[in-house]
Amino acid sequence: MHDIRAIRENPAAFDAALARRGESALSSEILALDEARRAKILAAETAQAEQNKAAKEIGAAKAKGDEAEFERLRAAVAEKKAEVAAMQAEAKDLDAQLTDKLARIPNSPAEDVPEGADESGNVEVRRWGDLPQFAFNPKEHYEIAGVARAMDFETAAKISGARFVVLKGAVARIHRALAQFMIDTHVDENGLTEVNSPVLVRDEAMYGTDKLPKFGEDSYQTTNGWWLVPTSEVPLTYTVAEEVLEESALPIRMTAHTLCFRSEAGSAGKDTAGMLRQHQFEKVEMVSITHPDHSDDEQKRMLGCAEGILEKLGIPYRTVVLCTGDMGFGARRTFDIEAWVPGQNTYREISSVSTTGAFQARRMNARFKPADGGKPEFVHTLNGSGLAVGRCLIAVLENGQQEDGSVKLPAALAPYLGGKLTLSSEGTLV
Repeated sequence: MHDIRAIRENPAAFDAALARRGESALSSEILALDEARRAKILAAETAQAEQNKAAKEIGAAKAKGDEAEFERLRAAVAEKKAEVAAMQAEAKDLDAQLTDKLARIPNSPAEDVPEGADESGNVEVRRWGDLPQFAFNPKEHYEIAGVARAMDFETAAKISGARFVVLKGAVARIHRALAQFMIDTHVDENGLTEVNSPVLVRDEAMYGTDKLPKFGEDSYQTTNGWWLVPTSEVPLTYTVAEEVLEESALPIRMTAHTLCFRSEAGSAGKDTAGMLRQHQFEKVEMVSITHPDHSDDEQKRMLGCAEGILEKLGIPYRTVVLCTGDMGFGARRTFDIEAWVPGQNTYREISSVSTTGAFQARRMNARFKPADGGKPEFVHTLNGSGLAVGRCLIAVLENGQQEDGSVKLPAALAPYLGGKLTLSSEGTLV
């Protein structure tokens, strides 16, 4: 959420940042609402002071035995009390309007984020790995012989509908191995703390991590009001809500492997084949809570953690910085990592690593106490996929496919697969 004080101090800069995102200027509308709110609060406070003064005078009139003055003052206090209540209600309503307005405005992009209207404006920053060469036309993951019988979309549709999959046998084990490998790497080598977090969260957690109120249609809500997490960014980040941390506690670095749920609203007909875009999927998430001075360096560190997973698996990838028109709502800067998928002859997103600055922290009132004794400041929050497990499975299967329908698996998975690094054309590990 944006700081109303910053908008008051420099409305032109606020509008310029919105313009970079392709949004209309809003400072005049916001400041008019803010001015009305502040005026109503002042009026209510003035009326409250008058009420308190008259209330004191009632006692004096009573002591003097001036019954007429006593009754006049008592009536005046009652009238003023009703006036104060009405003003306070109006101020509260204006405050709610302002808060809702601010909650629906996207974060301001960092100055170094490239401008652009859509993904065509994204800028590639590096590539890693040699693309595999095949003596045959590579297949998509669900067409590979050793995979096809273990990736069951028909049974999943019978159980749950479209955009679900049932994984069986060796393919299910490879999927599990990838998640374990990611978590172990982040904990043992990258210094993150593993967290086993809930996947059902309250409105406050979704709001605090900028998933509400604007994007409720993208997630699933239970009949009793809980939300199924679209990513464990939500519970991990919200662990510091309403906290005032010691500066020495920063940075806080967490990782979790969870189920994630997304309605995929607006993606009808997109990526319907295979398991690239699912309503339910698994992801290993990274979240960092940092000092504002260190958040840009922390984003680079997190990006390296995610890229390192792909390098250990031998999966070619490219990293792009998203332009202003393609960034997520809460992001200040985002890097996407795209893994090479030979079956589609292209790179596909497998991780996004974003910094939100104080945008989420302000929504959930997450602060730290400076070591020098200054006033508490908002922390900065960052999140990134480390990685999307299903999409990583796709990349592993497609890059390792052989002409006979088998798949050569990355050596990094050997400890998790009993040392067996080939998925046979019959779908068994050998």
